[in-house]
Amino acid sequence: MGFLNDIEPLKQTALTELKNAADLAALEQTKGAWIGPNGKFTALMKQMGTLSKEEKPAAGKLINAAKVELEAALAARREELELKAALPKEPTDFTLPGRRRALGKLHPLTQVTDDIVRAFRKIGFAVADGPEIEDEYHCFDALNTPADHPARDSQDTFYLNTTDKRLLRTHTSSVQIRVMEKQPPPVRIIVPGRVYRRDNADATHNPTFHQIEGLYVDKNVTVGDLKGTVEFVFKELMGSDVKIRFRPHYFSYTEPSYEIDFTNALVKKMGKDWLEIAGCGMVHPQVFETVGYDPEVWTGWAFGFGIERIAMLRYGINDIRLFYENDVRFLKQF
Repeated sequence: MGFLNDIEPLKQTALTELKNAADLAALEQTKGAWIGPNGKFTALMKQMGTLSKEEKPAAGKLINAAKVELEAALAARREELELKAALPKEPTDFTLPGRRRALGKLHPLTQVTDDIVRAFRKIGFAVADGPEIEDEYHCFDALNTPADHPARDSQDTFYLNTTDKRLLRTHTSSVQIRVMEKQPPPVRIIVPGRVYRRDNADATHNPTFHQIEGLYVDKNVTVGDLKGTVEFVFKELMGSDVKIRFRPHYFSYTEPSYEIDFTNALVKKMGKDWLEIAGCGMVHPQVFETVGYDPEVWTGWAFGFGIERIAMLRYGINDIRLFYENDVRFLKQF
C-alpha cells in the first residue's frame, strides 16, 4: 500500500511545478524531471513490476489517471506560455485598426516623384529635406541673389508677417545651402518638395507646385557630368528616345548657367520640336565661399525642374490645376 500512497503526493507536486513554470524552457525542464524517460513519475511507473497481482490493477488505474492529468496540465501551461511569448513586449492599443490592404492609389504627382527619386538613387544620390518656411538668407542671400534681385520682390514671393521676414520658399535650392553648411564635400543629393510663388492660377501656373533639385559637389566635376546625369534621368523618366540640349541662360547661383530642352515622341505629338524642361549650371564660386567650401578645390553642378511639368507630359494633362482639385474622377485614372 505504500506504493499506492506515493502516487497522489507525487502527482500534486508535479502539477504544482508544471503550473508554476516561468517560461517554455523551464516547462520543458519540469516535464523532463517528472514524466520524461528519467522522470520521478516515470520511475514510479517502473516499480509496478514489484507489485502483487492483486495490487497491480488498482495501481495501474491510479497511475494512468495521474499521467493523463499531468499531460493535460503540461499542455495547458504550454499554451499559456506560448501566448505570453507571442504578446508584444511594450503596451499595445488593441483598439487600433488592424492591418489591411491600402485602399485607393497614389496621387500622380507622388508617383512621378517616386520615379524621379528612384532614377537618382540608381546613380548614388541621397534624398534631403528642409523647411518650407524659410529665411531670406538660405532662400536668397546664400544663393548669390542680392536684395535688389526681382525674385525677392513681394510681387513674386510670399512673405510672412513676421519681424524676421520669413517667407515661403520659392525653390528647394535653400535645402542645398543647409546641407552644404553641415556636410563637407563630396555631396550628392536631390531635394524634392513643395515650393511657392505668387503666380495666378491658370493652365500652366499655380501658386504652389513641386520641384526637385539635384546637387553634386566633388573634385573635377564638369558640365559633362551634368549633361550625362540629366540625360540618364530623363531617359529613365520619359523613355529611351529622349534627346537633350543645353541653351545658355542666367541664374544668380550658377555660372555658367543653362536652360535644358528635351524632345521625344511626346513632344513631337504636341507639335513641337523641343520643350524647355529644367534649369541648371555649375555652382557659382560665391555660393561655395558662403558655405565654407574652397572653390579652388571643389566644383559642382545643380539643376532643378518642376514635377508637375513631367507629370503633365507623361500623362498628357494640359491643365496643372487638375492636380489640386481632388476630383476623384481625375485621380482614379492613375
